[in-house]
Amino acid sequence: MRALVIDDSAVIRTVLTRILTNLGFEVVQAAHGKEALERLRGGPLPAIALVDWNMPEMNGYEFIRSVRASSEWRDLPLMMVTTETEMEQVVKALAAGANEYLMKPFTPEMVEEKLQILGIKGS
Repeated sequence: MRALVIDDSAVIRTVLTRILTNLGFEVVQAAHGKEALERLRGGPLPAIALVDWNMPEMNGYEFIRSVRASSEWRDLPLMMVTTETEMEQVVKALAAGANEYLMKPFTPEMVEEKLQILGIKGS
């Protein structure tokens, strides 16, 4: 099972990759939304994408809107993983099509719990 981790922070990408790998996922990384769209176009569809909000070139909100506008990717589960804690931002992300929302800082258990809520398990 594949996961796509999208974050401009190499540290966060590494942390999430370690957590997801331990849960049985193969992980593909992207540093921003445009790179993530290229990853979606270039390979098999992941089981989930974990998306940061604040990134250069294309932020997480714009990425989610682009994914939801595509019939090919419309059903891809999307989880925002971000420092944006204002309820207005949470509502905006969910309204745009995010399936879950995880606040930074997070623990491996929190990531696993959100995946369980979405019904997604590694292999």
